[in-house]
Amino acid sequence: MTTTLRVHEVFHSLQGESSHAGRRCVFIRLTGCNLRCAWCDTKEAYEGGDERTVDGLVAEAVQYGCSLVEVTGGEPLLQPGALTLLRRLCDEGLEVLLETNGARPTAGVDPRVTTILDIKCPSSGEATRMIWDNLAHLRPRDEVKFVLADRNDYRYACQVMARHGLLGRSVPPLLSAVWGRLEPATLARWVLEDRLDVRVQVQLHKVIWGPDARGV
Repeated sequence: MTTTLRVHEVFHSLQGESSHAGRRCVFIRLTGCNLRCAWCDTKEAYEGGDERTVDGLVAEAVQYGCSLVEVTGGEPLLQPGALTLLRRLCDEGLEVLLETNGARPTAGVDPRVTTILDIKCPSSGEATRMIWDNLAHLRPRDEVKFVLADRNDYRYACQVMARHGLLGRSVPPLLSAVWGRLEPATLARWVLEDRLDVRVQVQLHKVIWGPDARGV
């Protein structure tokens, strides 16, 4: 049986976030999300899209001649075929990233994949939806991300990092300011004052192409 997925878009750009920021990357954005974060910037991926086969998606990813591929959404793990897609991309020898919102189980993800786990903070309106057991499945190279809109979110992130031992990981947690809601300089000041071993990041793609650009 041919595995199919509902896909919002596939594009070749620069990685805008994570420890891979600035690298060329092929993005496969799947349709659908189980959350409705207040500050979501990809609402267009909630519905629609086209049915695509895993074979076709892998072939398209390979044709860009790019070693890094990210499967994102929406929430990619809503679709069972996403696990097959991730495995097939790894089989091609590609470096594969998975961006997931933390509200779907990650235990079945191929161990060759680097999971970027987004822990929702209070301003998102979805903090109670987290599956905390996902933290037990983190591998050394996996990354944890917090998107912050205010000081309350920052305090919440600090509490979560302390409670779950995330500050001692080989890959520091990622802290990102919601575009237009929290100034990166303010977040940077908090981190410096508290001497946190984290990585403050900006959405590089928005800096380069603007906050409303799509397919970049």
